[in-house]
Amino acid sequence: MKSRLAIVFAALLLSSILAFSQSVGSDVDKAADKTADATKDAAKDTAHATKKAAKKTAHATDKAADKTADATKDAAKDTGHAAKKTGHGIKKGVKTVGHGVKQGAEKTADEVK
Repeated sequence: MKSRLAIVFAALLLSSILAFSQSVGSDVDKAADKTADATKDAAKDTAHATKKAAKKTAHATDKAADKTADATKDAAKDTGHAAKKTGHGIKKGVKTVGHGVKQGAEKTADEVK
């Protein structure tokens, strides 16, 4: 009788250990699923934030390029105006020098006669 009681007790103990291990396995499985979901959500949030930052950076780059192009255009326009004024000044100076040379040549010709 004692041996039967020992066998029943051993079987009961073995079945309780199996039930406990299944419970632990289930808990680990649930924790792994929660971790996977949290990781997936974090990756999705990070990707979204990266995409937003990239769009903002691209927009800022476009704005900066437009401003640079406008500044370059204005500088070219100013340079063109300055060159035109310089050319006009040189032209006037050459005319004045040419007129002086002509007068000097005429005076020299008069003196030589």
